[in-house]
Amino acid sequence: MHLLFLCTGNSCRSQMAEGWARQLAGGWLQIQSAGIEAHGKNRLAIAAMQHAGIDISGQESTRLTPEILGWADYVVTVCGHADDHCPALPPGIRKEHWPLADPARATGSEAEVMAVFYESRDEIERRVAGLVARLQSEMR
Repeated sequence: MHLLFLCTGNSCRSQMAEGWARQLAGGWLQIQSAGIEAHGKNRLAIAAMQHAGIDISGQESTRLTPEILGWADYVVTVCGHADDHCPALPPGIRKEHWPLADPARATGSEAEVMAVFYESRDEIERRVAGLVARLQSEMR
């Protein structure tokens, strides 16, 4: 099965979701993330995931292409903009939407901003774990 996480810029939420899915699913699920645009990787998202023991620094910030979309069996949009601007999916591709707040918009001290990234990371972990469990039970 091919799982695609889609965000606006593929810099933060979708990157963290890809990292969690790779960690939690093992090898039975192929995972990718992309954005409606490619904004580059967010250093705070990388740091938040590193704090949880997951290295996402080698992942790329990728712009969604028809090939990536055609590759996917299941698409998860992780922000409203990506959900609103997601192209029409080919028949048979399943989709769900997670309305996640953008931690990159957090303001305050460095500690306050990092706290928002940690909170986002943990919410994404819970959602990814639930999705992986559902998909795994469907495959049995």
